[in-house]
Amino acid sequence: MSHAARRTFGARAVAVYALSVSRFPSAFGEDAFGRRAEAAARFFGTPKYIAGQTVAVIIWITLNAVAVSLRWDPYPFILLNLAFSTQAAYAAPLILLAQTRQADRDKEALDHLEAHRSEVMSHIEARESALRKETAALRALLEANTDLTREDKALTERVEALTREIHARLAPPA
Repeated sequence: MSHAARRTFGARAVAVYALSVSRFPSAFGEDAFGRRAEAAARFFGTPKYIAGQTVAVIIWITLNAVAVSLRWDPYPFILLNLAFSTQAAYAAPLILLAQTRQADRDKEALDHLEAHRSEVMSHIEARESALRKETAALRALLEANTDLTREDKALTERVEALTREIHARLAPPA
């Protein structure tokens, strides 16, 4: 595959993937809730979320350990544990749905890419076949031209010999 063909194939593959991603229906739905749910699921694994949760836990524990009058969740922090459990109960399904949706999107993109690759390969094979036929035809023409050139040379030499013979017979004896 030539460099230009690979570049065209790569550009087309990216376009096919982008098209398949944009047409794929959301597992969360296309409404506002679905978009927010997917955004939340994507946010759970980010460093910003982990840092924010760490800061919230530090503040929670500090307030409950230091502020005697504000102890709404004394050690061993049962309410904090309940909050983590509730958050995990909601986050896990959202994350799994986002992963499933992404896997489906990736599979569809791969199917499109494979179909495009097959199309490109059949096109390349057809072009190679046409080039082989054209090359064979050019070889045949070259061989025919070579044969004609040899015949032309032989005939030219024969005409030249006959012309010398005619001039020798017509020339007056000296």
